[in-house]
Amino acid sequence: MEALKASGAFDELMGQIDRGEIELDGKDGFIQHLIRAGLERGLKTELTEHLGYEKHEYAGREVANSRNGTYPKTVSTSAGDVALAVPRDRAGTFVPRLVPKGSRHTGQLADMIVSLYAGGMTVRDIEHHLATTIGTELSRETISKITDEILDEVLAWQNRPLDPIYPIMYLDAIVVKVRDGAHVKNKSAHIAVGVDMEGIKHVLGIWIAQAEGAKFWAQVCSELANRGVQDVLIVCCDGLTGFPEAIEATWPYATVQTCVVHLIRSSMRFVSYTDRKKVAAELRLIYTAPNEEAAQTALKEFTNGPWGTKYPAAVKTWESAWERFTPFLAFPPALRKVIYTTNAIESLNFQLRKVTKNRGHFPNDTAAVKLLWLAICNIEDKRARERTKILNGTRATGGRLLEGAKTTGWNQALQYLMLTYPERLEAHLN
Repeated sequence: MEALKASGAFDELMGQIDRGEIELDGKDGFIQHLIRAGLERGLKTELTEHLGYEKHEYAGREVANSRNGTYPKTVSTSAGDVALAVPRDRAGTFVPRLVPKGSRHTGQLADMIVSLYAGGMTVRDIEHHLATTIGTELSRETISKITDEILDEVLAWQNRPLDPIYPIMYLDAIVVKVRDGAHVKNKSAHIAVGVDMEGIKHVLGIWIAQAEGAKFWAQVCSELANRGVQDVLIVCCDGLTGFPEAIEATWPYATVQTCVVHLIRSSMRFVSYTDRKKVAAELRLIYTAPNEEAAQTALKEFTNGPWGTKYPAAVKTWESAWERFTPFLAFPPALRKVIYTTNAIESLNFQLRKVTKNRGHFPNDTAAVKLLWLAICNIEDKRARERTKILNGTRATGGRLLEGAKTTGWNQALQYLMLTYPERLEAHLN
């Protein structure tokens, strides 16, 4: 670049652009000409390597194969459609790598399409966007095929080996609309997030089913175990009936913690809107109690008080979930903050819903998993940049999600877990 400026050619080019003699972008603009020249030069170099001699070289007379002119080909790029003159050989053995045979688009354009799709744009939206911004006319079938090219990556990600132990795992599901025959049905996309020993969260997989249920969650846990998860210390989930038993069938020593926030919401369903703040303040005494005995006392006081008398259904909700709520009370404050809610996965689900809401429905389960996976990669990439600032330039990769660096709270929680479960941790980490 410095040499170009020193020669004066750069200033002359900029002057022509400023005077309007050269169009920088758009159809037949300077950028398109530059892309065409670069691609055609690269193709000619590939043909030279294939034949083994330069054009017009005497050595070419002794070789059976030779150049045989060019043929036209229009390629869609990130700057618009570019008409190329692709060189060929007489024997027909030349296979270009820069612009492969049968390919009508460049890798940069494919990356752009996948990025737009991951951001929540539909195939129809992408078709219109490319036509109006860069003048590239691509059919919806072509765009769909480009996005389908990542299905092998999705399959590899879904079946990748996992760590032998996760101190904490969050399990939850979101609803997506999928076409099933002649009808569009609500299906559940089951998502598992595991926290590793560094405090980094990983999305472990996505599974689509007709509805969220304990039986299907048992299959999910079994698959995670088959992929290498031998033990989980604490599993956070909602109050779905049979959910704890489904988890314990795979990891019998795991502590299943019902989400306290879900529990509060369930009990508040029976409370009048005008009374909710006062009732919430009373319930707070239960889940902030220092131990189980104090929490039991607070629940009794609530039950016998005016709010418990007025809303007995709220009391019954706490009593029914008491066995799965009480493990939370044995943990120190640092660990309570980590496991009292499934917000760690709820925040992920919130961003996934922003992506899926633009679609009326998905044509099949595979399309739903594809978009969710792309959205997760997009979210991971955004938050990896945030982690980069914390980790002094070290970029996290490999499916890591959400906060990356060890926080003080996580260090305290991890220290407690190591002291509480030393044998289980050492068995899998050594």
